[in-house]
Amino acid sequence: MTCMLLLASASPRRRELIELTDWDVEICPVSVDEIVQIDERAEALAIRLARAKARAAADECPACELVLAADTVVVDGGTILGKPLDAIDAERMLLILRGREHEVITALVFLKPASGEEMVETCKTVVPMRAYDKGALQAYIAGGSPLDKAGAYGIQDREFNPVELSQMQGCFANVMGLPLCHLQRALGRLGHDLTADLPTRCKAYTGYDCSVYQEILRGKL
Repeated sequence: MTCMLLLASASPRRRELIELTDWDVEICPVSVDEIVQIDERAEALAIRLARAKARAAADECPACELVLAADTVVVDGGTILGKPLDAIDAERMLLILRGREHEVITALVFLKPASGEEMVETCKTVVPMRAYDKGALQAYIAGGSPLDKAGAYGIQDREFNPVELSQMQGCFANVMGLPLCHLQRALGRLGHDLTADLPTRCKAYTGYDCSVYQEILRGKL
């Protein structure tokens, strides 16, 4: 059964990942206010913003069977790191994260515009960063890649390789912005038959040998 899915996102990384599903997907970029509220925790922020994106997209395309929106938050010891304001801010964030662990949280909100039915999934990954030197960091920033990413880095940016992947045990796709196994699990709960082997496709696409996908698909993570 083909899932008619509207992805409420302007993220090129999420577009790349959703293409691995072979589902019938339309893209609907939306813009929402991403200002963090007073005392708002990272997971609550991710859910609130994903919900706002889903509702905004549903208003634009109410005939769509299912809307998917996602929001990814980088959090370091309780401090939320958004997209850097400029190169100086990007350097500040990357120096904070260097050689340490932090957490990346993605919230997925599935919304059926016809009924208003909603499902929320969240994925958390502990991310160990390399102890990269300042010269490599500055060259990475000069290339512009960090400036549109929360936390000022992309796990998929292989020339810089910001993450110590040999020490990471969580979901790689989550850090990119769209945890595919959580997506597959949620769509299954919503009654859609899934034929694509997403764990295998994700591994081939990312080059990351995931150790947690079976637990995710079984609902253990």
